[in-house]
Amino acid sequence: ENINTIPNWLTASRLVAAPFIGYCILHDHHAWTLGLFAYAGITDLLDGWIARRWNLGTVVGTIIDPMADKILMTVLCVALAAKGALPVWLAVIILGRDVALAISAIYYRWISLPPPKTFSRYWDFSLPSAEVRPTTISKYNTALQLGLMGMTTVAPVMPAVDLGTSLVVMQCVVAATTVWSGASYVFSKDAVKILPHPKQQPPAEKDDEEKAEKEPEKKL
Repeated sequence: ENINTIPNWLTASRLVAAPFIGYCILHDHHAWTLGLFAYAGITDLLDGWIARRWNLGTVVGTIIDPMADKILMTVLCVALAAKGALPVWLAVIILGRDVALAISAIYYRWISLPPPKTFSRYWDFSLPSAEVRPTTISKYNTALQLGLMGMTTVAPVMPAVDLGTSLVVMQCVVAATTVWSGASYVFSKDAVKILPHPKQQPPAEKDDEEKAEKEPEKKL
């Protein structure tokens, strides 16, 4: 499939922005952190809308879009926990679930890859072999996690607004939905779909089909 689409490039830009967001958090560039975080959120909404509006969705997009979200979430969790803005126990829950899902994705990609199974073919996303379908609770959990990270990054920029109680409530909600969403991937039968491999016809069968197509033309 053609992976050079606008939604995929927007997703790739979020992947590039993630380490810069982490750098800004660790060096207390709060305004830059908030701006880059807003960019990531806008492009996340925009690439999905463009893909649906102009039918530019790809199997690769279903893989790298959640990957970009998880990498951004990983960077945010590590950086904010290192700065003391996010509880360590919550960062462990979020990252633990994401690590488990990443290991599962690696496994399903390998077992679904059509032969020959080589390292270069494994990383060739133009050869889709499995499709990841986020569960409903996982979608809500992602939105809640991003909401929590947004509130945490806004807090230093707006010190006059007391977000302490709201942050504690959001942290508890995110912890509960993170555990719930991780369990949903285990018990859901539709979360991962192995794509069928195209079967090649033997040369003899192809020749017979070509002859059958030419015979009506001769009769005419």
